[in-house]
Amino acid sequence: MSEKQEKLDELKKQCLSCEKCGLCRGRHNVVFGVGSANADVMFIGEGPGEQEDIKGEPFVGKAGILLDKMLTAIDLNRNENIYIANIVKCRPPQNRDPLPEEQELCLPWLRQQFAIIRPKVIVCLGRIAAAKIIKPDIRITREHGTIFRKGNVIMIPVLHPAALLRNPKDKPAAFQDFLNLQELLDTL
Repeated sequence: MSEKQEKLDELKKQCLSCEKCGLCRGRHNVVFGVGSANADVMFIGEGPGEQEDIKGEPFVGKAGILLDKMLTAIDLNRNENIYIANIVKCRPPQNRDPLPEEQELCLPWLRQQFAIIRPKVIVCLGRIAAAKIIKPDIRITREHGTIFRKGNVIMIPVLHPAALLRNPKDKPAAFQDFLNLQELLDTL
C-alpha cells in the first residue's frame, strides 16, 4: 500500500466519525470518496444522494452510471486512474442542495483529500461544486468545459450527470467536455 493510500485511509477513518453539522444525524454512511490515491484527475460533486448514502460510495445511482459510461469512453475508471469525492460527505435531506454552512464545515475533509492526492486536474460536477471550488458566480450552463487555472491545478466545470438525465438534450455538449478533457490529459 502506498503512503498516499495510507494517509487517505487514515483520513477516512477520522471522517467516518464526523459530527460537525446536522447532516450526520440523517446519514446511513459517510461518503468519503473512491479511486486512486495517485490520480491525476479528481472529480468533485456536491454531495451524496440516496443510493450513495446507502452504499457509502459517490456517484453510484443513475447519475453515477451515466458518469461511468462517460468516463469509460475517455479511458478513465473510478477504481484505477481517477478519484471521486464530494463537497459534503453526508446526504442532505431529500437531496436538497448542501447549505453554505454545511459546505464550509465539510470542506476541510475535501481539502485534505486534495492535499494527499495532489491531482493535476479537478473536474467539478455541476454548479454547486464549481461555485465552491472554481468561482462563486460561475454560470455552469455557459461556462461548462472552460479551463480555469489556480496555481498548478487545472479546473474544469462540467454539467452534473443528474442534470443530464433531466435534460438529455445537453448530453452531446457534456460529452464534448469529456472528450476535451481526454485531449487535455494526453498533453500532461
